[in-house]
Amino acid sequence: MELNVALIAHDKMKDQMVNFCYAYQHILRNYGLYTTGTTGKRIEEGTVLSVHKLASGPLGGDQQIGAMIVTEDIDLVIFLRDPLTPQPHETDIQALIRLCDVHYVPIATNLASAEIFVRALDNGDLDWRKLRKKHS
Repeated sequence: MELNVALIAHDKMKDQMVNFCYAYQHILRNYGLYTTGTTGKRIEEGTVLSVHKLASGPLGGDQQIGAMIVTEDIDLVIFLRDPLTPQPHETDIQALIRLCDVHYVPIATNLASAEIFVRALDNGDLDWRKLRKKHS
């Protein structure tokens, strides 16, 4: 059973997300990758990774990923947020973070935590998600 990772980045964080995905593409290529629209396009342009692109965040992409969290189709969220720029869809962002908490989905909101989680994926530390899915 494959684990799925959601990759989301605010506009000012997209370059960092592409660089992160480039650095860890040897790990990320082993998982199902779901992205919001522009982030996914940028990741595909800057890496060898193939991603499932949803709508852009402000147009409902965050909510699409949220729905996948509820149905246990997302196992990890990497959301590089821009903490210094107000976001017009902040309520959607907070709802996504809340869904991660409710459904026990790890969420990284900066590069430091993203690196920890990707290394955990590589080490098999999130394999408990596979067992949980199997018994659901």
